[in-house]
Amino acid sequence: MSYAALFRPVLDRVYVGLRGLGRDRILAVYDQYNVRPGFESSFYFGLLARPMPAESFAAATTYSGSNMTGGLEQGMAEVDADGTWRLTSRGREVALAVQRAIGDWAEELWDRRLIGTMPGLAAVPRLADLVGRLLEAGQVTGGPAFRAMAPVYEPADATAALRLSSRLGALRHHRADAHRAAWTAAGFSPAELRALPPEEPARQAIEDETNRLDERIYQALSGSERVELLAGLGALPG
Repeated sequence: MSYAALFRPVLDRVYVGLRGLGRDRILAVYDQYNVRPGFESSFYFGLLARPMPAESFAAATTYSGSNMTGGLEQGMAEVDADGTWRLTSRGREVALAVQRAIGDWAEELWDRRLIGTMPGLAAVPRLADLVGRLLEAGQVTGGPAFRAMAPVYEPADATAALRLSSRLGALRHHRADAHRAAWTAAGFSPAELRALPPEEPARQAIEDETNRLDERIYQALSGSERVELLAGLGALPG
């Protein structure tokens, strides 16, 4: 089994688990500003750093849908004639608050040590550094969605937990780009892909190709560093 295949469920558990368990805190930010969550909730770490070109927007919203009516109506985002999306000043304010809320929640959650052997926050700075190196390597191996997400925006006073949570969010888009490339090369549409039964050989072939493409980013780390990253993230609560 490839490292990318081993790493995927760990990455998803830590990041998706963090977001899911902190959902009320994220929604409280939107309640404070009296707006509904939009694309800034998922892509804040990239949008705060740069506009999102049309190609990147299409790639990043392949699975979630690209209806931006709400974001435009609420004054959170704007799009130019080339299809490039950017946050408005109001959207930026909300996105910064979302990033801060997620970072604060990550610091609280990851500091929970259910047993004495769990590293807690002590492991987070090193994990953030390792993921940061992956994001640098992904500038060569990543696709359009990833390039819109990394390097991530990090405020000057960012805690290690904020840095790691933002960087993990961006890292997931490297695999998303690899997956899109795999099923596109195999001649499938998103709807056709969803209709494929789990036991269908074509589905496994797409997963294998996804792993092959995603694997390239992890070559930026040594073998021992890959083990360290996998074990370190696996030991975080979530």
